[in-house]
Amino acid sequence: MLNTTNLHAAEARLSAAYAAEQHLRRHGASLCDLLDALDDPSGFAALCDLHGAYGQPIPDTDAVETALRDIQRILAEQTPSSLDRIGHERRLPASDMARWHGARVSELLARFRHAQ
Repeated sequence: MLNTTNLHAAEARLSAAYAAEQHLRRHGASLCDLLDALDDPSGFAALCDLHGAYGQPIPDTDAVETALRDIQRILAEQTPSSLDRIGHERRLPASDMARWHGARVSELLARFRHAQ
C-alpha cells in the first residue's frame, strides 16, 4: 500500500529543490560573486555542491538542502567588519548582499523544513 504521507513529503522536497534551482538561475551569479569574495573557500565549494545536486534529471534533494545549510552558515558567520573590508576592496555591497542572500537561503530552507 502506498504511503501518501511519504509521497507528499517527497513531492514537497522536490518542490523546494526546484524553487532553489529557480533562485539559483536568477540570482546565482550574485551569490557566486559574494561567496567568491569571502575569506572562506568552503562557501564557494558549497555553491559548487549546490550546482552539482542538479546534475541528474531529478535533483538530489538531500544534497540541495545540505548545500543551502552550508551557504546559510557561511553567510551567517561573516562579521560586519569583514564584509565592510570586502565591500571596500572589491567594490561590492557585501553587507547588503550577505543579508539579502542569507534571507533568501533561509526562505528556501524553510520550504525543506515544511516538507518533513
